[in-house]
Amino acid sequence: MSSKGPAAPTGGPGAVTVYIGLKPTMTYVFQVVAQLNSGAEPVVVRARGNAIAKAVDVVEVVRHRFLEGQVEVGRIETGTERLTNREGREANVSAISIPLSLVGPPPAERPTTPASLPMPE
Repeated sequence: MSSKGPAAPTGGPGAVTVYIGLKPTMTYVFQVVAQLNSGAEPVVVRARGNAIAKAVDVVEVVRHRFLEGQVEVGRIETGTERLTNREGREANVSAISIPLSLVGPPPAERPTTPASLPMPE
């Protein structure tokens, strides 16, 4: 990402981006796992501001609970985006992009439905 202006997309033409927002963490975990299992690579987890901590949580749950040993984290990019707030003033907001790729068996050999995925303890 650049230090000023909108963030540049990470990943190639097959990249899918999951934007982290206000929904529960597990909602994003299931989105990332479903995208990885469908063959999309890399899947880029992106967040701004207060959602950055949730983005890191999503990546860690995917890596250590759902696809343990099957996911590789790519080059993490951080930056600052300039946004206009509700009052009309510009503000700098931190941003992060975390690309994930599978390193395990091909997607055809992995479970694809959420019911067949292991549930966290």
